[in-house]
Amino acid sequence: MPQPLDLSKWRNLPVQLLIGGLLVGLLGLAVSYKGGGVDFLFAYLVAFMFILSLGAGSLFLVMVHHLFDAGWSVPIRRTCENLSYSVFTILPFLFIPIGLFAKKIYPWMTMNPPDHALHSKQPLFTTAGFYIVSVICLATWWFLSNRLRHWSLKQDETGGAEPTHKMRFLSYTGIFAFAFTLTFGAIMWMKSLQHQWFSTMFGVHYFAGSVWLVLATVYVITMILDRQRVLSKVLHEHQYYFLGTLMFAFTVFYAYVTFSQYFIIWNANMPEETFYYVMREKGTWFFVSLVIIFGHFFLPFLALLRIDIKSNFGLMVPIAIWVWLMHFVDMAWNVMPVHFPDGFPIVWGAIALGLVAFMAGMLAIVFLKKYNSTPPYPLKDPRLMEAMGLYHPVATPISGGEMDQADKLHGAPVQPKGTH
Repeated sequence: MPQPLDLSKWRNLPVQLLIGGLLVGLLGLAVSYKGGGVDFLFAYLVAFMFILSLGAGSLFLVMVHHLFDAGWSVPIRRTCENLSYSVFTILPFLFIPIGLFAKKIYPWMTMNPPDHALHSKQPLFTTAGFYIVSVICLATWWFLSNRLRHWSLKQDETGGAEPTHKMRFLSYTGIFAFAFTLTFGAIMWMKSLQHQWFSTMFGVHYFAGSVWLVLATVYVITMILDRQRVLSKVLHEHQYYFLGTLMFAFTVFYAYVTFSQYFIIWNANMPEETFYYVMREKGTWFFVSLVIIFGHFFLPFLALLRIDIKSNFGLMVPIAIWVWLMHFVDMAWNVMPVHFPDGFPIVWGAIALGLVAFMAGMLAIVFLKKYNSTPPYPLKDPRLMEAMGLYHPVATPISGGEMDQADKLHGAPVQPKGTH
């Protein structure tokens, strides 16, 4: 077994990310102040959607665990519960700048009279509709993540059936609420930057990238906890294999969804749809598009093809870092061309990365506090032994003679055959 990692030099990393990212954000705010701060707000929106992905993907993994009554995912469930709850605890506060300055980010809010595309999307695309949808989304995600974590901790205390049933009920009802709210959130906060555009696949596109990001994140966290002997007693090698396989699956799923969206729009050739991609082929955005095609799909697809790669930490950690980078590029590609149509703004891309660091530092502080206040894995989950690769042998019926012999060994009286 490898030696535990020396994490002493990383102990202050969350605070460093928080302070360093805050300083970068303040610098960006000062630079963009004369222009009304719109440049900063677009960089902030990229970071916000990136952090939202971590919460959405981890909440989905928790609910899927209960929906399928999975066994292998028991040791990683507590990580996903704390990650989703931490994200949705800080997300309402991170949303405040977007809510306050929404009219600077979304021009359709001040469009009077509305054009045909905006008129056809009312009352959803109205100022009131924007804030109502935002509140519903944030409240739904916080409620689901809070209740699932609450009943998971109750299961640790009692080991009874009620917490398990409650979590399953929340999952098979909440998965529908999750699907609708994530779709509406992605539409209202990111797709509505270009309100004229039509796409029925945008919510699935954002969902696929979010789960892909979280699988990479959970893989790294699980590996660290395993090396620190926190999860080593309850982990089996198949946890890493399954996480890597799901990363591979969502690499393909993301490519399928995004290509299908592009192909349908290209094939229909309707101006109110094609302009979205035409804009992202101008200037250096064309090269960013190529980065997404090859970096978001081909590279991780080829890297994850081999079975043995999925349990090789030396290769999987760089792949996970690459996944984080590619998801950031994807968020920037969706948001920034609206305000920077001539090409990828390197300076504001760096500021957006700084804002991601700020939000990630805040998230890490909250996550570590939540994680340290709970057991590291569900202690009394009925499938914990299965996750560890342990199985009770099935009891086999024994003959009457064997039963008599067993009774003699245990000092029990033996009844004569034929008596009752």
